[in-house]
Amino acid sequence: MNKQNRRRFLRNIASIPAIVMANKLLIRGGQSSNANHLSMTKSNYEPGYIQLQKTGELKARGEILHERMRSCDLCPRDCETNRIRGRRGDCNAHGHLEISSASPHYGEERELVGSRGSGTVFFTNCALLCVFCINYEISQQGRGQRQSIDDLADMMLFLQRHGCHNINIVSPTHYIPHILLALDKAVPRGLHLPLVYNTSGWEKKEVLEFLDGVVDIYLSDFKYDDAEAADKYSPGAYSYPEVTKEALTEMNRQVGVAHADEDTGLIYKGLMIRHLVMPENVARSDRVVRWIAQNLPKDTYVNIMSQYTPMFKAFDYPEIARRITRSEYRNVVTIARNAGLTNLRQQMI
Repeated sequence: MNKQNRRRFLRNIASIPAIVMANKLLIRGGQSSNANHLSMTKSNYEPGYIQLQKTGELKARGEILHERMRSCDLCPRDCETNRIRGRRGDCNAHGHLEISSASPHYGEERELVGSRGSGTVFFTNCALLCVFCINYEISQQGRGQRQSIDDLADMMLFLQRHGCHNINIVSPTHYIPHILLALDKAVPRGLHLPLVYNTSGWEKKEVLEFLDGVVDIYLSDFKYDDAEAADKYSPGAYSYPEVTKEALTEMNRQVGVAHADEDTGLIYKGLMIRHLVMPENVARSDRVVRWIAQNLPKDTYVNIMSQYTPMFKAFDYPEIARRITRSEYRNVVTIARNAGLTNLRQQMI
């Protein structure tokens, strides 16, 4: 990156607000680690997107998906909006890339965070529209800045030089074309970190197939196994359970089971599932963990999350306008164990 482009990148990134960072590190000039300080990446691991870039496949996939934004069907809402013409889809995203923040993040699973953080890029807007979203200012109120594909490539490389262990793209669904095209630009400049696809889980299988060989780690929610609850708390997402189950099956086919490396303690490839326990079992957590046990390998990585906090519009729904109880959480963990799941992550409550 020449000096002019570096100054432009730092000016752009400094204007983006940081969020949910334990050490409050936002990438700015003077805060980067030494360029020679590389992340603890397993020496013999090479992300699949590198070879796809060399053959031209990565760019070709990105261009195909970009064209689909002319009548956008990238997410299950299938709104058919012409985002390329600047119109905003049901996810509130138009054809231009919008990013809220890019930084080392220390609040993810320890197998992603390591000692240097997960290199997290938070994209603005989201297709799922959860009424209880803790990041609603980004996901539904549009907090972020317009960036170019070159800017995104610069961010990925800067996070790598900072020492992050991976590139973690959050709420990426509506920007998959931009992400693939940014990777295509970043690889020749040395990008080599595992790519984490951090998603709500509401993903179309046919679109995920474009990510086969691109994504190293799928970090996916499985929020609901009840269509009516999905439609109520994520308006319009009645298909969530059906679509997400198909998506998780495809993710597992692509990357397999996630296990931490014995030497580094980091995960480089595999499917990691998150499930957020909600009050009154409205999400049907019992069904969620049993479906995983019955349809995916028993050692699938499952993080049972306890931190549900009523935010945004949650207080309009009395049944979810409180934190969960200890017994509600422990009950889900017990069901998961009894179902035979062996690779569980639990949280304090």
